[in-house]
Amino acid sequence: MDTQQKIIDTAIIVLNENFSATFEEIAVRCNLNRRTLHRYFKNRNDLLEACNKNMMKAWEEAAIKACNSSSNPIEQLENLLYAGIDSGTRYAFLIKLNEIEPTYTTETGENYLKARTDLFSAIQKLQKKKLIDSELPLPWIRILFTNSITATITAYRSGDIAPNEIKKLAWNSFSRSIGLQLNKQK
Repeated sequence: MDTQQKIIDTAIIVLNENFSATFEEIAVRCNLNRRTLHRYFKNRNDLLEACNKNMMKAWEEAAIKACNSSSNPIEQLENLLYAGIDSGTRYAFLIKLNEIEPTYTTETGENYLKARTDLFSAIQKLQKKKLIDSELPLPWIRILFTNSITATITAYRSGDIAPNEIKKLAWNSFSRSIGLQLNKQK
């Protein structure tokens, strides 16, 4: 692993533990001095931008993998939810930062956009087949999906719910909120 990626990976860990961590604290955890850190990143904001790009790249890869994991759109949706939870847990500080002040933007990859479009088209087909509540507009389903991930990450970080159960709880909550009829699926 190159030094720049090591810094990004370490910064993600440090900032998830303490979002107020200084550039100096990140350098110490990287086993580097602050001057070396400045060779790769001008300032803390530059490092946060790199972390955000790293997050978006990792999220896109995980989302594409989830959407390609099965030909069954319900399984794809479930796997995408799990991928969102995993990604959101790893990058929780950035999600919170972007909620407070949406500062960081990155280009969205073509493969990711296609996978997302295909999946949400499949959701509409499931609605037509009455497997998902047809009264729910697609934007509403997207919001429920995103907020299910956010709620799961919050619950995970609280430590109040067993980590091995949390993803299934998220899927059960989300699938029921969209009226998914699992017993009609086949």
